[in-house]
Amino acid sequence: MPAPWKEEFKTKVIDCHLHLFNHHTTSMYDAGALQVLADFTGGALEKRYEVSDDPESLDRYLEEQGVEKAIMLGSDSRCTGTVPHEYVADFCARSKKMKAFAAINPLQVVDPAATLEYCVKELGMRGLKLSPSYNLFYPNDPLVYPLYEKCVELNLPVMLHIGSSYFRGTKLRYADPLYLDDVARDFPELVIIMAHSGRGCFYDRAYFLSRLHDNVYMEVSGLPPRKLLDLFPELEKNADKVIFGTDWPTIPAEVGENIRAVQELPLPDRVIEKILYGNAKRLLQDQMNIW
Repeated sequence: MPAPWKEEFKTKVIDCHLHLFNHHTTSMYDAGALQVLADFTGGALEKRYEVSDDPESLDRYLEEQGVEKAIMLGSDSRCTGTVPHEYVADFCARSKKMKAFAAINPLQVVDPAATLEYCVKELGMRGLKLSPSYNLFYPNDPLVYPLYEKCVELNLPVMLHIGSSYFRGTKLRYADPLYLDDVARDFPELVIIMAHSGRGCFYDRAYFLSRLHDNVYMEVSGLPPRKLLDLFPELEKNADKVIFGTDWPTIPAEVGENIRAVQELPLPDRVIEKILYGNAKRLLQDQMNIW
């Protein structure tokens, strides 16, 4: 159903954090993880499978919700499940709005850098998603560095899950943004996006890291949009480093409701525009030519 406030949108929107849950991928995910998500979304997850069954349907949904472009993240997690890169890439190749990021577990792949190069050059994926707390490695572990090197070589951003998770088997210590200080210094040309911005107990560190390093960005998916200023009281000072994402379909509200909540924050219109659209466009479209 179209969002009733679509005509009230003040700016274009880029959603930098979608997941591919549909009737075709449910068997690829852990049943316990799916139940956690079903409970968290109040039963909405099952209803959203059909929307995501084909890219045309999901494109229509995003259009109705006011989203111009979106990033679809792959999944390679010991805690939740793995969706083949080929499936995610093909899905996004048939979409007018979405581009795919590869998800690689460096502990399970013989040559992670070569896998990433395959995903980019053969499948057309346009970024990398890492889940340190799901796969139990520190972001600054030397075994991950070949992936960062390949990202720089191929002009790709890397997004890391930074913060808490509901899933059994995750370990929070691996999601501490402090470990990204090494990565940001060792790879100053690497664009680093902190998904969830330290959700739970690392908000201050995530904010500080994004202020300290030119190449580190906050992405606010999975956070209650209406509480962003409670979590980050000086968010306006960091207006150029904040990127919008929802974590759809694993959120209680619809995408449009999250957009409106951001628009209603007591922030200048120019800041709202940067968060919802301008920063992602400058970074992902203008600088990295993802779209």
